[in-house]
Amino acid sequence: MTRKIRLGAFLPGGGQHVASWRHPDQPVDGATSFEFHKQLALTAERGLFDAYFLADGLAVGFGGAREGGNARVAGFEPVTLFSALAPLTTHLGFIATSSTTYEEPYTTARKFASLDLISEGRAGWNVVTTTGDLTAQNFNRETQLPHAERYRRAAEHVEVVRKLWESFEDDAFIRNKESGVFFDPTKLHDTDHRGEHFSVRGPLNVSRSPQGHPVIVQAGQSDDGRGLAAATAEVIFTAHQHIETAQEFYRDIKARARGLGRNPDHILVMPGVSAFVGRTEAEAREKYERLTSLIVEEDGIGLLNGLTGGTLDLHGYDLDGPLPPAPPTEGMKSRQALIRQIADENNFTIRQLYQWIASARGHYTIVGTAEQIADTLQTWFENEAADGFNILPPWLPTALDDFVDLVIPELQRRGLFRTAYEGKTLRENLGLPFPTNRWAAGRATLQAAE
Repeated sequence: MTRKIRLGAFLPGGGQHVASWRHPDQPVDGATSFEFHKQLALTAERGLFDAYFLADGLAVGFGGAREGGNARVAGFEPVTLFSALAPLTTHLGFIATSSTTYEEPYTTARKFASLDLISEGRAGWNVVTTTGDLTAQNFNRETQLPHAERYRRAAEHVEVVRKLWESFEDDAFIRNKESGVFFDPTKLHDTDHRGEHFSVRGPLNVSRSPQGHPVIVQAGQSDDGRGLAAATAEVIFTAHQHIETAQEFYRDIKARARGLGRNPDHILVMPGVSAFVGRTEAEAREKYERLTSLIVEEDGIGLLNGLTGGTLDLHGYDLDGPLPPAPPTEGMKSRQALIRQIADENNFTIRQLYQWIASARGHYTIVGTAEQIADTLQTWFENEAADGFNILPPWLPTALDDFVDLVIPELQRRGLFRTAYEGKTLRENLGLPFPTNRWAAGRATLQAAE
């Protein structure tokens, strides 16, 4: 099969841009409107997107920010939302975020296995370690765990979840009314995990889905994050401003995976892209400038305070002066470094910086026609920078409609994107292999040896 671009749609109901909720096209209650999320899901499926993705935080607002214009101050828990949306769609995948720092593996495994069954094999788990002291204080801690410890815990957490997802073999359920045999007990397996962070007996009380188990997604860019992604992830979301850094990340992840004995083609790297689409370049620029003009100064400062680690309070600084130095924290280290890179490379003032990152918080922003946006995506896709993209429409629903109605037909015209879904499960549409149950594989090996 010819290699195609894979597309995720990152669609928070409150919008991506910090001021999106103020746009006339976007409903002010989008973050907590089920009908609005339903509309977004149906549009994404009409556009043949692989999956609807939602990030998730465990504190009020972005990084705990409480600025009065922050539409992300409250929203749905994504697995709950996706369980309601899945029956309303037929092919669209659903990738929800869940924390390895503040959840137990059994809970994570159970809720995602349930979503996978409800959606008939269209679920994905975005693995995050979760940062911020304000979040920690919601879970019996005063401060967040150190970066390295969070990733050690995450690696073990994913290991346990994957073991739990293998509790039942794929053909364990017989459900024979005449014989009275509901399942084959020889195909149910304890987990029996004992590790540094977790002790889990198992087995999981949810069966496997048509795609085996949910697709594992990860987004870390630090060295620890790359190590976890190369070892465990099947899809990687990442943020880059230049094709050169995207290529370095792409090649490094593929090499690490190969070194761990994994097939690098079974790990899809998908950088984030925020697209302002116009029928002319001038129209696209007008859309960008209109949304930028709606930013409330306090919200721009709050956004930067969070993205620079939370230790630097920009209130009182000259907004038309440079971004002051900020000490690195135990939070999102790679994102802190990326924000500093954007400021320094562009010689941005504080105001210019928050205006630029307001759309996508460090992901790549493109302002142009469908042809110009397709040119960029094609260049990255064909030059070892991406297997696909996680699309972040700046405001909703219009920017999603623009992408579906203008950019996707251009990608299809070039033969870069599907014209129909390839399969029913998320794995089939992403071109990822069905995960073999290790117990069944072990039995098959023994039988072959006999």
